Amino acid sequence: MRLSLLDRSRTRAGRPEGEALTGTIERAVHAERLGLDRFWVAEHHGVPGIASGSPPVLLAAVGAATSRIRVGSGGVMLPHHQPFVVAEQFRMLEALHPGRVDLGLGRSSGFTGPVREVLREAPDGPDRFEADVRELRDHLEGTGPVTVRPVGGPVPMFLLATGRGITLAARLGLPVVVGGPVLDRDELPDLLGAYRREFVPTPAVPSPRVVVSLDVVVADDEATARELALPEAWAMASARRTGEFPPLESPEAIRAQEWPDQVRRRVEDSLDRATLGTPDVVRRRLERLAEVSGADELLASTSTWDRDALFAADAALRDVVQPA
Repeated sequence: MRLSLLDRSRTRAGRPEGEALTGTIERAVHAERLGLDRFWVAEHHGVPGIASGSPPVLLAAVGAATSRIRVGSGGVMLPHHQPFVVAEQFRMLEALHPGRVDLGLGRSSGFTGPVREVLREAPDGPDRFEADVRELRDHLEGTGPVTVRPVGGPVPMFLLATGRGITLAARLGLPVVVGGPVLDRDELPDLLGAYRREFVPTPAVPSPRVVVSLDVVVADDEATARELALPEAWAMASARRTGEFPPLESPEAIRAQEWPDQVRRRVEDSLDRATLGTPDVVRRRLERLAEVSGADELLASTSTWDRDALFAADAALRDVVQPA
């Protein structure tokens, strides 16, 4: 199985938010040294816990700091952008970093009402997502009504998807990146089986391809892995309680706070569902997921409070997925 990373530029309590971006660049350099396949960044708007609002800007810096690893978006939220502008951005990235740029696309809306308003989201408007993906592909392949500059090599496209998005990826003939709750659903094999049966080949993508994305934490023992995963689980539980996704906090700061019963249940449930533990435990879980999904690539989206621990966890995961 190929191994890639999705870094969401997580901010940390008490630290300048810009450090999240420099941390992303440092992690990309480390991922390249580990020999990983690709390094993707995210798009989130107005979220205190995430500094990455513009994948093309961050990817330009990531690409400049690396030389081999593929770089891309996980993903650009296309409903917030004009397809032609996205095509220009990624054509420029491809020209700056030839043969290394991927374009992952999603359709998530803004996290809160005010964010959706400033993004000019129209909840009652027509669903243009499929048409916009087709238009964007035409622009990138040079078949649109206006030539996108600079002309250059191919920019592979991926679709980030859950239920109906998996069907759309098949219809458009695109690789699909599957993550979130759908990975735990009993119907996942059926959804991906239908994707493979209904896949419409294209010259650029002649056969279906599945990538799975999830948080993975590898440590010497389960207790250490759960401690490393605690800040992200706490942030998710806090977001459900307050409606605002917060910066990561240290495990010590989290344990010093009051834990309402509902928050405690959510944190423990999140940790119980997570793919974490010793190398042998994580390997078995990933093997089961690969068997169920038929995926040939893992896009790991791990976050920890301690950056050194994050780098160590990335190296440990590499040893699990791609042992020497």
